[in-house]
Amino acid sequence: MTTNRIALITGANKGIGFATARQLGALGMTVLVGARNAERGRAAERELRDGGADARFVPLDVTDAESVAAAAKLVESEYGRLDVLVNNAGIFLGDGPRALPSATTVATLRRVYETNVFGVATVTNALLPLLLRAPAARIVNVSSEVGSIAVMTNPDGALFELASVPYPSSKAALNMLTAMYAKELRDTRIKVNAANPGYCATDFNGNSGFRTAEQGAEVSVHLATLPADGPNGLLWGFQMDAGGGYGVLPW
Repeated sequence: MTTNRIALITGANKGIGFATARQLGALGMTVLVGARNAERGRAAERELRDGGADARFVPLDVTDAESVAAAAKLVESEYGRLDVLVNNAGIFLGDGPRALPSATTVATLRRVYETNVFGVATVTNALLPLLLRAPAARIVNVSSEVGSIAVMTNPDGALFELASVPYPSSKAALNMLTAMYAKELRDTRIKVNAANPGYCATDFNGNSGFRTAEQGAEVSVHLATLPADGPNGLLWGFQMDAGGGYGVLPW
């Protein structure tokens, strides 16, 4: 078995997830490219390997319990542990950032929550035994400032006019998941934090963001490589309302 640290990134075939895999690979980690689409996953694996990373595609659909179980079994059989889990996979559905809550359909909410909330819990629970085997594992849940109730209700903030419910509420739920897992695992060597990459230009938003995927990935990589005295149970990353820079955001 490899002596490298092992990192699994969900939704790693493109965007922030791919950039995260590339940056962790550059740090010498073995990166496991979690992706639903086999063709795209293998293409990402090849590109990462061509760039010098020790990368491997892992079939993984976070909304499919059997797929998640198979991925966990593969990691256990091949590596015996997991040092880093980056819950990066996410989806955005709705009628735009200014859509009214009263126009939200339950069907849309369910679809978004299946990936952004339930998928994270499913993956984390399946891989937690392997994370506990690592000397000092890190769990990073890729969230967003739109999941911060304090940010979204600040009348002087840049995001106050946003009214869409599905994606922001799913990230608020993810923030609570992060806080509760951090509390459960506070007496272990695992640290659990939520990452706010900021508004990054990716396929996720039609490449309309003002930050790059690489800049967004920096946040996840920072939390994935925290030292032993690093924080636990925080939402950390890009601070839009504070004029930029990195730091702790309010839940």
